[in-house]
Amino acid sequence: MARPPLSKREFEALSQFRYQLRRFLRFSEQVTRQRGITPLQYLLLLHIKGFPARDWATVGELAERLQAQHHGVVALISRCEKLGWVSREQGKTDRREVEVHLTAKGERMVAKMAQLHRDELLNLEGNFLLPQLQELQQD
Repeated sequence: MARPPLSKREFEALSQFRYQLRRFLRFSEQVTRQRGITPLQYLLLLHIKGFPARDWATVGELAERLQAQHHGVVALISRCEKLGWVSREQGKTDRREVEVHLTAKGERMVAKMAQLHRDELLNLEGNFLLPQLQELQQD
């Protein structure tokens, strides 16, 4: 069954959502760079710290979370390792895998950056809304 064309209100809702998303991403780009970390480095640290049920993640899992190529993530991990934020360990269950762990320095950096991001999200509360496209289609 073909979907009806988007209404003006749906375009407005999608535009507003992308605008709010871009504002938050721009905040993230600025605040990370001001503190000596790139946005991608912060995301790597965040995805390690925030990986479900573990305090580490594999290179493949991080590539999926970052929506990036495996070799690019390996290079990113190497840069973060040189900065002292992460360490690599051979997988305990599968020795072919590489586990990426935060160091104490990485823990401090991600905690500081996540606090700033959480505060910004709290400031946006009520403004950063997901569009209710199902409701808009019924208009």
